[in-house]
Amino acid sequence: MALSNNITAILNFVALMCSIPIMASGIWLASKTDNACIHWLRWPLIFIGIAFLLVSLTGFVGAYWKKEGLLGVYLVCMAILIVGLLVLIVLAFIVTRPNGAYSVPGVGFREYRLEGFSSWLREHVTGSDSWGKIRACLQDTQTCPKLAQEYVSAADFFAAHLSPIQSGCCKPPIVCGFQYSNPITWIGPSNAAAAADCTNWNNDPSQLCYNCDSCKGGLLGNLRHEWRKVNIILIITVVVLIWVYLIACSAYKNAQTEELFRRYKQGWA
Repeated sequence: MALSNNITAILNFVALMCSIPIMASGIWLASKTDNACIHWLRWPLIFIGIAFLLVSLTGFVGAYWKKEGLLGVYLVCMAILIVGLLVLIVLAFIVTRPNGAYSVPGVGFREYRLEGFSSWLREHVTGSDSWGKIRACLQDTQTCPKLAQEYVSAADFFAAHLSPIQSGCCKPPIVCGFQYSNPITWIGPSNAAAAADCTNWNNDPSQLCYNCDSCKGGLLGNLRHEWRKVNIILIITVVVLIWVYLIACSAYKNAQTEELFRRYKQGWA
C-alpha cells in the first residue's frame, strides 16, 4: 500500500507540473492584443490551470500522508477537469477550423473575409452587441499608428508580413484600388464598388477600417492563429494527464485491494 501511495504521489507531482503549461498558455493568450479586447476569452485557461494545480496538490497530499478521502476527491475532480479540458480543446478546434484568410497577388500579407470564419466566432466575438467595445479597445492599442512608424516606403509596406489585425483594421482592402500614401493614409479609391469596406474606410486615425468586415475578419484571424498554437500544447498536456490519471486510478485500486487483504488477514488471525 505504501508503494501504491508513493506511485500516486509521484504521479500527482507530474500532474501538478502539467498545470504549468496550461497556465502559461492562458497567460500568453491573455497578453495578446486581441484577447485583451475580448475579456471572456482571457481567463478560461488560467482558471483551468489553477484548478489542475489545486487538485494535483490535493492528490499529492492525500497520497503522501495516506489520506484516502483526499485521494478519492482528487480522482473525481481530476476526471471532471480532464473532461472539461477535452471539451475546450474540441470546441477550440471546431470553431477555429474555418479560415477566412486569402492571398493577395503581389503583397507579402494576407487579407481576411469575415464570412470565411465559423458562425460561432462571428456571433460571439464580432456581433453587434460586442463589436463597439472591441473596436474602441483595438483603437486604444495604437496598433495602427505604430504600423505607420515602421514602414516608410510603399515597397516595404507591401512586402511586409502584417498581422491579421494590421492587415484588416489599419488599411483598406487592396481590391478597392486605393493609392498608398502611408500605412494609415490612402488616396482613392478607384474601385469603390468592389466591396462594402471600400466606403467604410476613413483616413481619420480614430476610424480607419475599424468598422470594416475585414477588421472583424482580421481579429478572428488573430484568434484562430493563437488558439491553434495553444491547442497543440493542450493536446500534449491532456494526453499526459490522461495517462497519469489512469495509472493513479490503478494505484489507488491496488492500495484499496491491499488494505482489504490486510484487514482480512488480521481478522483471520
